[in-house]
Amino acid sequence: MRHGLRLCLWLMLAAILPAQAGENVQPLPEPLSLADALRLARPVVPTLLRAEAGRTEARAEGERAATIDGLRLTAIGRLRAIQPSWKSANRDANDSSAHLLLEKRLYDGGLAAARRAAAGAVREAAELEALDARQQQRLEIMRAFFDVLLADLTNARDTEAMSVAFVRLDRARDRHELGQLSDVALLELDAAYQAVRRRQVASATRQRLARARLALAMGRPGELASDLVTPEIEIPESQEGDFDAFWQAVEAGHPRLRALKARLRAARQRLEAARHSAGPVLSAELEAAAYNRTTGSTHPLGGGLRLSVPLLDGGQRDAAVAEAQAQLTRLQAQWQSAWQDLRQQALEAWLRRDTLRADWQGLQVEGDYRELYLDRSRALYDLEVKTDLGDAMTRISEVRLATARVLFDWVLNEARIEAMTGRLLEEKP
Repeated sequence: MRHGLRLCLWLMLAAILPAQAGENVQPLPEPLSLADALRLARPVVPTLLRAEAGRTEARAEGERAATIDGLRLTAIGRLRAIQPSWKSANRDANDSSAHLLLEKRLYDGGLAAARRAAAGAVREAAELEALDARQQQRLEIMRAFFDVLLADLTNARDTEAMSVAFVRLDRARDRHELGQLSDVALLELDAAYQAVRRRQVASATRQRLARARLALAMGRPGELASDLVTPEIEIPESQEGDFDAFWQAVEAGHPRLRALKARLRAARQRLEAARHSAGPVLSAELEAAAYNRTTGSTHPLGGGLRLSVPLLDGGQRDAAVAEAQAQLTRLQAQWQSAWQDLRQQALEAWLRRDTLRADWQGLQVEGDYRELYLDRSRALYDLEVKTDLGDAMTRISEVRLATARVLFDWVLNEARIEAMTGRLLEEKP
């Protein structure tokens, strides 16, 4: 089944990609904002394809369940040769006939109703899983977008540090030529420069990789955005509400938890259907027939009721009940595990607000200190006094990088909180 699902996903992807390749897909704007990245994302990532496959399977199960007690019209043809009885007045040996049989199940002990209820719950679960997949793609795009911005800031810091190290090395070479600096000291500065240069090359590589991950998260592989817009982010000084109220909203709104509840309802209905799978079935029948050989017992029209009562099924019903019970138990365990994991994740996200707020406030103070320190170092440099201007500039870059990381983590954490309550995106029918 797993290989079949993979094949289905690949076929869907192969069908979607060529069709969309021929469409007039809007190119990515330059610079690219977060709103544009979310708006222009394409639904061809694996998580969304799997969710769409789940919705298709759920619709198919619903259609199957609807046919259990529906009208059935069957055409039956018989080619038959007989040896007529010596008592029969019609001596024709051709006993062929054609029949039209119309059937409708009237009562089956609740089997059809249970299967329809199970199919409805599965469809609800598939819709919620699709919502969760869309939310996860949105979070992944946000995470990838912020990773690009952080990679750019990291590269700017490393480039600045490399420039400072190169200036020091260049001055040291001049002093070395004048005999004012030993070979050991020069090699020490050269080694320090090479280490900083390696970090700068690595951070430049991460810039390209981060942009590639963003393109994949958006479903637009190969479309690398060169310039991104840094969003304006504010962290409030305090927050309202408490964790208990937040957790109640998570329990009521988390798509994955709601989907598991729906699948639990479906499993209970499947168990009920299994218990009625070997029960009596009452059906209505209407038949029209045409016979090549007419006798006193042949009739062109007929109708009636048929009661079918299984007396011995070889243990088939018991096996179906055991299998349905096992599936129900497995889903109950999954729901309990998901509930525990989600509660821990919700608590971590809620408490992370305080941690991020404290980090941001501390970085604000450190940023003010680094700005004043840079002003002092610049003034001493202008007076041609020995100073650490290069180090001061690098420290400013580090503070900016740390501040950006905290702000981006704040936005992602708030988005996760919204996703946990099911409010990050609206549900789609």
